[in-house]
Amino acid sequence: MRRVTILAAVFTGVALVLAIPQVFAAEVSADLTNGEKIFKEGKGSVPACTSCHGEDGMGNDMMGTPRLAGQISQFLVKQLEDFATDKRTDTTMFIMNANAKGLSPEDRRDVAAYLHLLGKENLVGGGSNLKELAASGIATGQAHLGLALVSYGDIERGISGCRSCRDYNGRGVDPIYPKIGQQKFVYLVNQLKKWRDGSRANDPMGQMRKVAQHLTDEDILNVATYLTTASPLTIGNTRVPEQHPFMTFDTTK
Repeated sequence: MRRVTILAAVFTGVALVLAIPQVFAAEVSADLTNGEKIFKEGKGSVPACTSCHGEDGMGNDMMGTPRLAGQISQFLVKQLEDFATDKRTDTTMFIMNANAKGLSPEDRRDVAAYLHLLGKENLVGGGSNLKELAASGIATGQAHLGLALVSYGDIERGISGCRSCRDYNGRGVDPIYPKIGQQKFVYLVNQLKKWRDGSRANDPMGQMRKVAQHLTDEDILNVATYLTTASPLTIGNTRVPEQHPFMTFDTTK
């Protein structure tokens, strides 16, 4: 049985969007063997995650499901908890609320820890094939315009650059901001539209809703087009920065 110890962050006293939260380490254990079993086989009435997200956890554009492999574990836990408590509603496959309710808090941590490590050695790749999507009739955008919004935003329109919270090319920042670079195109488009119309509202401090309300349909297509194939590696580097010490995994057998 493989177990992993996660040092989780607890946030207190956030009064302003730009305020720096206090962070305290709290040790949480997760069972990777159980997480892998749930992902591949399901548990009880909960089907295997692979049935919608693929055996590699990379998601499926035709189903509108996101990439989960390599995602920040704390973010995955939060989303599962939000589905379980109906703070977030699955309007894509209409099963995540029931699935999350069928898992215990420990199960959610286990599968999140497993997914975080799944395919982590392959940092580049896994995004959408935009040519195939366009050929199937799905509208895509212009990557260079998406790059501008991701990196710099548009101050005149009240749009913050994605990079300001999610780091370079949307590679994510533990523990709040998920990886959105190399995420599935259809999922990115759908979620940005949901943030914009308020049908998804489980974002910390309403940040995503505030930004998305200023995005046009064209903006959303451009941002998603750029992000889905955006490399997390900066020029000249073959690795991404190490995670913060309080979020690292201590894996044992």
